[in-house]
Amino acid sequence: MNHRRPPLPAIIVVALLVIVSAYFIITQAAGDENGALTASGTIEATQVNIAPELAGRVTEVLADEGQSVSKNAPLLRLDPSLLAAQRTVAAAAVDSANAALASAQTKYDQTLQAALASQATQRAKDWQASAPSEFDQPNWYVAQDAQIAAAQVELDAAQQDVEDALAQFDQVITDLKNSDYLAAEKRLTEARAAFIIAEQVKDQASNAADSGDLLDAAQDYYDLALEELDKAEEDYNDLFNTDEADDVEYARGQVLVAQQRHDAAYARLLSLQTGADSPSVVTAFNSLEQAKRAVEQAQASLDLIDTQIKKLTISAPIDSVVLTRNVEAGEFVQPGATAFILGQLSELTITVYVPENRYGELSLGQAAEVSVDSFPGEIFTATVVQIADKAEFTPRNVQTVEGRSSTVFAIKLSVQDPEAKLKIGMPADVVFK
Repeated sequence: MNHRRPPLPAIIVVALLVIVSAYFIITQAAGDENGALTASGTIEATQVNIAPELAGRVTEVLADEGQSVSKNAPLLRLDPSLLAAQRTVAAAAVDSANAALASAQTKYDQTLQAALASQATQRAKDWQASAPSEFDQPNWYVAQDAQIAAAQVELDAAQQDVEDALAQFDQVITDLKNSDYLAAEKRLTEARAAFIIAEQVKDQASNAADSGDLLDAAQDYYDLALEELDKAEEDYNDLFNTDEADDVEYARGQVLVAQQRHDAAYARLLSLQTGADSPSVVTAFNSLEQAKRAVEQAQASLDLIDTQIKKLTISAPIDSVVLTRNVEAGEFVQPGATAFILGQLSELTITVYVPENRYGELSLGQAAEVSVDSFPGEIFTATVVQIADKAEFTPRNVQTVEGRSSTVFAIKLSVQDPEAKLKIGMPADVVFK
């Protein structure tokens, strides 16, 4: 098949059209080199995508496309049944926590009152009692809080003394270097316990009526226990000499004395902790604080559900017009899925592009006039609100020095439209002043 070459005039015409089109693209925003700077663009507005924060089934759609909506006006509602049931449970938990708090408060008040009364009684006794002869001051000379602090120091020292005594006892046993000692000591301890029980059984049998046979059986049991005790003591004593026995007994005595010191120090501390410092009051106070935290936690759970219920109604964040509606009643929506697109027509803008060689004629706040085909002869005012700090290339990347005139800058203007005549997408011409 033969292809005919287009006639030369047709090629020339096409080339001229391409050149003229490129010229107009490049000079579209330039205007007259010595006249006013003009440009063209499209009316724009801030658009807001409205999406639910929670998943749910749509029960009501309250706005249609093209409808004007005011700020906080409801757009749609989601099914509240599940959260309503959860709220009932959470509200019951709050009531229960408040009841427990009231009980804990009553318990604390009663415990504190009783402790204060006991403290007053003890203070009166302290005033009347004489101090030991070793003290130069009366009992009431040292304040209660100072006595409590001193008793706590003594208790801590006693606890350390117990630990040191136990460590010393372990060291004495280790120094015996006899692995049979612990077994012998265990046997002796068990024999002592068995003998004490056998002795009690024998005494009970001797007091029983017609105790002949019963007493004989108890006596046999007693004799066996005594025999085992004697053997256990003999084997135990054979493991070390007299000096070693003295060391063990002394170390064991140190442990017992240290434990007794600890118990006495603790009892002394408890006797001083009266009034608000008494253990019973501290325990009641801790229970009260725990009840308060339980109320706070239950209330926080209820508040969370209330917040979620509020979010079931999706409202307009601004005065706007519904541009797009993507949801119908009965649909199940997911969080983040766009249900509406709103346009803020009260704040219209237009973005135009000016060539690099006219860029220096513009400044922020500069006034301009805007006209649209829908309202011939009518002029709208505009103000430059943003000037791009980076150039763009049109219609394609420039490779030559001659093509640098196609480098353009984006200019954004705020358009005043008090009568709300302009609409999004309208082509518009701009003349800079």
